[in-house]
Amino acid sequence: MVDIYHFSYGWITPVLAYFMSVTGCLLGLQCAARGRNATEGRAGWLIGAAIAIGGTGIWVMHFIAMLGFTIRGSEIRYDVPLTLFSAVTAMVVVGIGLFMVNKPQPTLRSLVAGGTITGLGVGIMHYSGMYAMKSTADIDYDARIVALSMAIAVVASIVALWFTLRVKGFLATVGAAIIMGVAVTGMHYTGMASMHAHTVHHAAPPVGAGAMELLAPLIGISSIVTMLVLISVSLTEIENEEALPRMWLTSRHQPRTPAAPAGSAAPLRPTPAPVPVSSPADQYRTDELVYDVAGSWPRRVID
Repeated sequence: MVDIYHFSYGWITPVLAYFMSVTGCLLGLQCAARGRNATEGRAGWLIGAAIAIGGTGIWVMHFIAMLGFTIRGSEIRYDVPLTLFSAVTAMVVVGIGLFMVNKPQPTLRSLVAGGTITGLGVGIMHYSGMYAMKSTADIDYDARIVALSMAIAVVASIVALWFTLRVKGFLATVGAAIIMGVAVTGMHYTGMASMHAHTVHHAAPPVGAGAMELLAPLIGISSIVTMLVLISVSLTEIENEEALPRMWLTSRHQPRTPAAPAGSAAPLRPTPAPVPVSSPADQYRTDELVYDVAGSWPRRVID
């Protein structure tokens, strides 16, 4: 049996991995909330959520944690196609789960089904990423701990999808992202605890890319994509904040006609033409009448 180290650089890699997981989940929850409330562009927001949660929150977290993984006396290389497959798998399965539950009338069955598919997919992502790791040591797994890690992945996925449906408000979203980060990193390190390494005498050198040669560029690309999604979310927030005052002014200055009684074909009296008002500050209120500073006629408030 060969010693395995999961924290070769101390707490730097697990803390950074957890931070990236929380960041990706937070951004993904915000995208999912916009997709849930959007009248158009819903698919784009859900795809963004899948990239943020699956790409940054899960896959980038996984491989940042792997940077701290070493096997004593063994060289570690990574199979590039399998590593890319694990990244695509994470985003696709999260996207499937989001599209299954983010609909006008989500059900418990769709939530459980979507969470199960997503959780199993996350497990496949994790173990395909582990299989992509090549070493001069022989690696095997404890089946019981593997099953436990898969169960954690499924439960965490169901909870994550539930958060995308229910969480509202920034502080609540941050709390949900923190919980999701704990679940995702917990699943990762549970799965890693199932590994055992054994010495293989006269083993051929592993073929593939080194950790920094492969993972550093991929993590950098994922971080750039995450920043682009973050910018999109921020711009949407700014547009919404600018649209609210315009909507308020439009509704306040819209002429209103008193409702006619039943059986009457015409209103009780004509409504005077409104005088343009530059801002709500140009009006002052007296009892139930609003007087316009620029004009001389009162308008009755019917709020």
